[in-house]
Amino acid sequence: MSSLFRRLVVPAAPAIQRDTVRLRLEESEIDVLRVRDPRARRLKLSVDERGVRLTLPPRASLVAGERFLQANRQWLVQQLAHYCRDELPAPVRLNQPGLLPLRGALLPLRWQPGRFAQVVVDTDGACVQLPPQAGEPALRRALREFYEAQMRADVGRWLPRYLPGLPRAPSRLRLKVMSSQWGSLAPDGSMALDLALVLGRPSAFEYVLVHELCHLLQANHSPAFWAEVETRFPDWRAERAYFRSQGRGLKSMLRQVLQPPSVATR
Repeated sequence: MSSLFRRLVVPAAPAIQRDTVRLRLEESEIDVLRVRDPRARRLKLSVDERGVRLTLPPRASLVAGERFLQANRQWLVQQLAHYCRDELPAPVRLNQPGLLPLRGALLPLRWQPGRFAQVVVDTDGACVQLPPQAGEPALRRALREFYEAQMRADVGRWLPRYLPGLPRAPSRLRLKVMSSQWGSLAPDGSMALDLALVLGRPSAFEYVLVHELCHLLQANHSPAFWAEVETRFPDWRAERAYFRSQGRGLKSMLRQVLQPPSVATR
């Protein structure tokens, strides 16, 4: 094999490996999803509405993973108890009555036949209109498009009042599902916002928009940055506290809505 050919051949990335282990916590046992991820740099535990996940970097042994689980048993008990207290609505199921979260409320959900998949809001709540042959993929796309349209309407209503005093408007707006952040501003001025924002109270969403706009003035979290936020949104502390208490539930609700029930829950 020539040296040029060897340089052109790119080895395939190692596959992510998954299995399940049992862990006893106090009076019960739980399943822990164990994932060996070639991109991971350290051992990591995470908990969401789907359960517990242990991530191992490539060189970590299974014994090291077991010790890490045992060392964090009390933390797991606390996190799982927190999720048990969260009152999430039932996942949205195709053609079944339910509740759709939007702007801090749970709208009664009903279904109607339609020429194409869409979600509309009226005085009676939310209505999903689907063609007779539409399935889960069409439903989840319609729900996501509905949330994106609602978010763009909110941003379009709020943005003009905050543009005076800024060097420029955001160059682009991207709406995406974010695992931990609520928003970000790239060096090129493009803004990303978490789709879960439209599920919570509007004032919290508006605060995140202002927060990211202020990064056009201060690309940091210095006292000068927070002074800019304070000038434009004096109640920002209350909204930050709201995310600390309700944020995880909002992100969990979004996953339940956008994913089929068989995927969203174990």
